[in-house]
Amino acid sequence: MSFDLAEVFRNMQPFAMAIVATLALMAMAALSVVVERVWVYYRSRAVSRRFAQEAARLLETGQDAALIEGAKKYRASHLAGLLAAGMKTYVEARKQPGELGAMELTRRELARKSEQVSADVRRGHNVLASVGSVAPFVGLLGTVVGIIAAFEGIAKEGAGGLGAVSAGIAEALIVTAIGLVVAIPSVLAFNFLSARADALLLALEQSKGEFLDYLENKRGEGNREGKLREAA
Repeated sequence: MSFDLAEVFRNMQPFAMAIVATLALMAMAALSVVVERVWVYYRSRAVSRRFAQEAARLLETGQDAALIEGAKKYRASHLAGLLAAGMKTYVEARKQPGELGAMELTRRELARKSEQVSADVRRGHNVLASVGSVAPFVGLLGTVVGIIAAFEGIAKEGAGGLGAVSAGIAEALIVTAIGLVVAIPSVLAFNFLSARADALLLALEQSKGEFLDYLENKRGEGNREGKLREAA
């Protein structure tokens, strides 16, 4: 007895076909997330390198306004958005001093912006996690229903034996296999993208720390705020 996969799909029951279609949609959603995230991470790193070179030059020459304006050219860079938000808060706080010092306000703004960046970097990961965890159960549902239908056919026909149920069982197991084929790459992709996201966020945290160190050390903001606290 030969096993013809194409024949199994041609004779597949409507419910099993609906399960296969659902799994295909889940696979397409997972694939779109992987392609989009890989491109976003690659582009963010590449553009951030160019922005970092320009930002270092502008910081050394004290061109804070030029840095804020120049960051708009690097919209694909998470680093550009992060440092521009921090520098904008710093400049405004220096122009209009309040109860909180410029450095404290800058730290708070960078912390808020970091949360937004983290959410953007991890966008779509929940889709991969959902597909990786749900797809096997969707396939299993199709298998259970398919086996039930196979045995119902035996009951109606009044005949037994492996030949009577082999086609139905094969159809049911194929649905399970499709579920696993969708789930396993999704889990691997989730782990891969999570590692890339962690590396990107770590680099951003280091850059944020270097930026704050620069303001405190080169601009003397740390000493200035310390003296204000002592005077108070």
